[in-house]
Amino acid sequence: MTLSDARALDLRGRLARGRPAPLGAHWDGRGVNFAVFSLHAERVEVCLFSEDGAHELARLPLPRKTNGVFHGYLPGALPGLCYGLRAHGPYRPEQGHRFNPHKLLIDPYARLLRGALVWDDALFGYTVGESDLSFDARDSAPFVPKGVVTASAFPRERDRRPAPPPERVLIYEAHLKGLTQLHPGVRPEARGRFSGLAARPVIDHLKGLGVTSVELLPVQAFAHDRRLVDAGLRNYWGYQPLCFFAPHPEYLSEAGAWGSGLAEVQSAFAQLHAEGLEVLMDVVYNHTCEGDHRGPTLSFRGLDNAVYYRLDPREPRYYIDDSGCGNSLNATHPRVSQLILDSLRYWVEVGADGFRFDLATSLGRGRGELDLSGGVFAAALQDPALSQVRLIAEPWDLGPGGYRLGEYLPGWLEWNDTFRDAARRFWRGERGLRAELAKRVAGSSHLFRHRGRSPTASVNYVCSHDGLTLHDLVTYEERHNEDNGEGNRDGHADNLARNHGVEGETPNPLLCAARRRHQRNLLATLFLSRGTPMLLGGDELGRTQRGNNNAYCQDSPLSWTRWEGAEEEDEGLLGFVRRLSALRASSKALHRDEWLRGEPRPRAALRDLVWLTPRGDELTGDAWFAGEGRDLCFVLSDHRERLWVGMNAAPVPLECALPPVGGEGWRLCLDTADPARAPFTLGADGAPPPRVTLPPECVRVFRCGSR
Repeated sequence: MTLSDARALDLRGRLARGRPAPLGAHWDGRGVNFAVFSLHAERVEVCLFSEDGAHELARLPLPRKTNGVFHGYLPGALPGLCYGLRAHGPYRPEQGHRFNPHKLLIDPYARLLRGALVWDDALFGYTVGESDLSFDARDSAPFVPKGVVTASAFPRERDRRPAPPPERVLIYEAHLKGLTQLHPGVRPEARGRFSGLAARPVIDHLKGLGVTSVELLPVQAFAHDRRLVDAGLRNYWGYQPLCFFAPHPEYLSEAGAWGSGLAEVQSAFAQLHAEGLEVLMDVVYNHTCEGDHRGPTLSFRGLDNAVYYRLDPREPRYYIDDSGCGNSLNATHPRVSQLILDSLRYWVEVGADGFRFDLATSLGRGRGELDLSGGVFAAALQDPALSQVRLIAEPWDLGPGGYRLGEYLPGWLEWNDTFRDAARRFWRGERGLRAELAKRVAGSSHLFRHRGRSPTASVNYVCSHDGLTLHDLVTYEERHNEDNGEGNRDGHADNLARNHGVEGETPNPLLCAARRRHQRNLLATLFLSRGTPMLLGGDELGRTQRGNNNAYCQDSPLSWTRWEGAEEEDEGLLGFVRRLSALRASSKALHRDEWLRGEPRPRAALRDLVWLTPRGDELTGDAWFAGEGRDLCFVLSDHRERLWVGMNAAPVPLECALPPVGGEGWRLCLDTADPARAPFTLGADGAPPPRVTLPPECVRVFRCGSR
């Protein structure tokens, strides 16, 4: 808004009374209605700024308060209006109140932000260097992003959601910037932006892998921690939320940042939909970037600290921290729950097809006991929009009793870290894991087979953004986080990794071959297991972070996917992942979303699952725990198709007997020891029961009767 625009609006007068709903700043064609919740504030002002956000032009008190919502109406205002908020009320930190009208606040419902957060002592409600009980009267407006009034999202009638069935889903976890920043086929101006996500080479790569769902690390507006900025680093992952409705400004093109950034986001999502790809968003509602009692006043703290955050009931000056980031959002408060649900619905309107909830257990914490059956969890399943999209929980937080794997409501999926750990331990050579791996391969039924849940409730993964990449998992046994500036003390100390005798990269061809086979074994285990598989973006290209298992602050080539030369250097890994994905997609025995029962299915003569000893006998009783337990063999059956899977994690070959079959016999379809090996057939036309040698540290799959 220019100065002349401000004069035209006659900002000297009072705002009209407006409406208390919907919350936020909404244009209705004739003006803008402002509605801001604050239970304990005495007065809330809307501050209007110039188009670039640099100059404050007016402060307009919201004239009415209804049920805790301050509201007012500005006739003649248009989309593009730049604004912020100031809240007046008690500054009594010892009672939980931290109102300071000298601090410009971001509207929690702002749908677009203009400008960057610039770290300055004026951002803090107290005087930096003194106690947080002190009061700072400097104006923070020059250092705070401003909200921008937007028009409604464009109609989505022609944008149809792909909605693949649960058993067909393959999730690809990726960082929006890291995925495209170095891609030679993406236009330079689109790299690292929403528009780059929908570039043809990126879409072709995802479809070639058989991906159905792209899960993006946080793309809602987030802050770069002051500590990181001072150290020359950045909050690359984005787990420091600043505004739940606005896209992160750095992911918008220059035109999007100053024009309709929402259109750029919607366009990218719609283009992915047109190619049959879902978009899942990693969302962070367990805390905000305002930190603990020594943190800045940017939005929620200044609007109503005692409502938005969980405070220590004995000393409300301090915060309960179940996130490890200084504070915990008070998600069970009705107005905070409303904020979360409103923002989720909004992103569904924009085009999101589902959400992965970071530290989801925190959303069930209030003043009483932890509740995973009510609040946001139940409301999302009952909501007409949210009940139609994928809801994925990271089923833990850092609070007491926070690890709740398998305890979420039917309709929710959960990250299954027990699958990750079992696969890693088995393939690095630990003994006695036969039964444990079998439980994970069969879908972790003891965790998820209750209240009508199906195997796809378990999101299986070997690697995720948090930890070592697949390449590094077989190359480093120790973390190498020196570049993070924390003395290599951050990140997990035990990665369940195996470096095959040398820490780090090596030119030794035998060692490199063993490492590539190790990667193939882990990937094969992922794709051959019941559940929803998730692949970490770049693992199919041999992406490395040089042993950094906590690259949250590394916005650099260390974290970005390197495309040029990657396919040649991975020596067939990309092609191997494509083959695994194709095998899973073509085999109902692998991807059916039903629990394995060890008995014939309706209209089928074969048992759906039989665990076998290497001799070919059924594996029962004490045989599960015989020997070193470093092998697992089984047969999956579905109607006329059968798959024999043999896994050998031992350093010596294993002789195995395959069950007798007639007709065309058993045909090799996967061999991690020699992935380029030509298929061959065993046991055809009534020949004696075939025998096969499983090489050391190898997975082999034979198939018969497939159509």
